Amino acid sequence: MPKVKTKRAAAKRFRKTGTGKLMRMKAYKSHILTKKSTKRKRNLRKTTTLDASNMNMKKVLPYM
Repeated sequence: MPKVKTKRAAAKRFRKTGTGKLMRMKAYKSHILTKKSTKRKRNLRKTTTLDASNMNMKKVLPYM
């Protein structure tokens, strides 16, 4: 059987934790930042775990 290729777009966006969960960056931090509060922008810097409904991302990241 041939090897399964990793989707490079997904590999750039997700990291794996020690327990096997996927981490992602939060959205809404790229533009129109003047109306967002400092607290909101600070919380958008942090990473968060991938939701259980999106765990099909593990299929496109077979070796991660």
